[in-house]
Amino acid sequence: MKKRRRFWTVVEKLEALIDKGVYPAGSRLPAERELAETYDVSRPTIREAIIALEVRERVEVKTGSGVYVTDSENSDRALKSISAFELTQARALVEAEAAALAAATIRDTELASLKQALDDMASPEKADAADQRFHEIISQATRNNAIVLSIKNLWKVRRTEPEVIAAYQDVCSQSVEQRIKEHTAIYEAIAKRDSSAARKAMHNHFNRLINALFEASEAKALEEIKRKTDETRGLYSISHLTQ
Repeated sequence: MKKRRRFWTVVEKLEALIDKGVYPAGSRLPAERELAETYDVSRPTIREAIIALEVRERVEVKTGSGVYVTDSENSDRALKSISAFELTQARALVEAEAAALAAATIRDTELASLKQALDDMASPEKADAADQRFHEIISQATRNNAIVLSIKNLWKVRRTEPEVIAAYQDVCSQSVEQRIKEHTAIYEAIAKRDSSAARKAMHNHFNRLINALFEASEAKALEEIKRKTDETRGLYSISHLTQ
């Protein structure tokens, strides 16, 4: 726990310097040994901090060259280019393995919190927040900071990009019972400490979700075709001349 606090302290201090322009976009951060001396921490702690910054897309690690500050505007544009389909596929890959790992490492207190999040999904007012909390508890139960930050960033896209939000709202609002059923299967697998079943349950959840996204996308496409056809028919119709 102490190591985690120190690692986050380094992350926060380096981010503050990046935001102030001390380390502008494209510049290289000081060497690992120098950073360790500056912040009076071990080199492994610096490595953890760099991993966190890389997952947050604040820096880019170039093998044999060093750690460079990224352009935050480019990162924001990259986030906006992610489609609901890409996001769901990425979540399936990352979160299924997180569930498998969590099944082996989760603590009883976290399992109780996971059950509470599952129960809260039955409430329309709490469902969306409970869904996110459910997945975040699983990520935290892995004891892997890189996984935690990866899933946090995936949820950032889920919660901030308008097109993704709209796509998910369409499918989530139509499948409340199925949503709870799938999360129950994930919870039960993790509670049994069954990594294989946890992975499969999470895959099943996202497989249903991505298929629902395709169906919703197809329905919208058909509606748009019909709208354009009706507009064209109205523009070129001569039926009024025959009356």
